[in-house]
Amino acid sequence: MVFAEVPLTAAARRVCGVRGPAARLHGGEESAAWRVGEAVVRVSAHDKDLAETVWCHEVARAARAGGCAEAVAPLPLPGRSDGATVARVEGRAVSLWPHVDGVWASKESGSSAARLLARLHRALAGARLPPRPRPCFLEAGPDGRADHADPRLRDPQLDRWLAGFTARAGRRHPLHGDFYRGNLLAARDSPTRLVAVLDWDEAWVAPPEVEVASAALEFTDGFCRDMAVARRFADAYREAGGTARRLDDETLAQLMRHRLRCESVLFATAAADGVPHDEEDLDHHRQRLAAFARLRP
Repeated sequence: MVFAEVPLTAAARRVCGVRGPAARLHGGEESAAWRVGEAVVRVSAHDKDLAETVWCHEVARAARAGGCAEAVAPLPLPGRSDGATVARVEGRAVSLWPHVDGVWASKESGSSAARLLARLHRALAGARLPPRPRPCFLEAGPDGRADHADPRLRDPQLDRWLAGFTARAGRRHPLHGDFYRGNLLAARDSPTRLVAVLDWDEAWVAPPEVEVASAALEFTDGFCRDMAVARRFADAYREAGGTARRLDDETLAQLMRHRLRCESVLFATAAADGVPHDEEDLDHHRQRLAAFARLRP
């Protein structure tokens, strides 16, 4: 995977009020996170919309305020009387976050992740936010009107199913949008005890069932070669009191396919824009397309 080369400049340091040695934290395909002491400075790509970032920050703050202790929320920038959590610095969105010690969640943390997702959804269920300023990549398709240049992604039956699901969906509330191991931290001494939910850039408002399916996909092997594993994740979420209704196997499969298709479109768009991808990225994309076809009910 190719990570973004985004520097921590002197100007970004001044805006965030941080001094001392900086260490680039692992990850970041579009933005970079730098640890400086007990703080983390996130520096976005050049084209990141500031209003979009502010909206995503509000989702993180709502999750924290709603009682999800693991939700990591941005800090107000020092010296700002308006409480702003993001500023434009040299063309990039810069924000300040508390550092949480931990390691990426393990493959064995599926049950813990399902319970955390249930708590996160309960915390966000009452949040009332204006519409997201720009749609996230997952918002293309739930109305059944998506148009795909790649013939491998065309599926009229899925389009009809998504349109029906969206019309029948009940509760809608803010969601994390990218709930997977790379955005979760576990305690160093207990790889299945999750201590943080990070990176809210893909937050959006939708039926919570959509996120349960996406997370179940991620906590199989990313391609759901074993539906029983995804089923256990979804059932653990329900047992923990999540806001989503129980997903039958068809709903689970079709919502996972929606996620796979959206990720495929995102990958193709990035490649067309000149974003570099290594062989690992290309192989992941091939497996994603294969899973989209294999999971068709």
